[in-house]
Amino acid sequence: MKKVLVAIDYNPVSEKVANAALELAGSMDVEICLLHVLAEVSYYGADYPTFLGYDGYTAMGPDLNMAMEMRKVAEEFLEKAAGHLDHPSVSTHLTEGDTAGAILEYAEEWNADLIVMGTHSHSVLEKLLMGTVAEKVLEKTKVPVYMVPVKK
Repeated sequence: MKKVLVAIDYNPVSEKVANAALELAGSMDVEICLLHVLAEVSYYGADYPTFLGYDGYTAMGPDLNMAMEMRKVAEEFLEKAAGHLDHPSVSTHLTEGDTAGAILEYAEEWNADLIVMGTHSHSVLEKLLMGTVAEKVLEKTKVPVYMVPVKK
């Protein structure tokens, strides 16, 4: 195992996922890439406490209706998260699109040996209608996946 892709989203449970990836990597000489898929604009305005070293934005923050502002927020989130992990081989990658598809595409492009991601609790109706990102990745991946159970 040389390359570990860690899919994180803008949610405090991502800290648990990232820490699990670091623990899994242990003292091995591996590259770790934090991957974030740009999602719905309103997602980044959620008022969470500080997590992964990122303070977030409050209602007085940037105009999140603008695509460039949204990208800037996501880039800052990834930068702070990488710095917070304080690991010499952590890099970041920001992409856009369908979350599961983007994770699978970048895992292949980056030649990841492992994908680390969290499992969020969703309502039964949501799972029935849309499935989850984790289910979609597991269904189509060619790369082993390490699932970190997280509860909201």
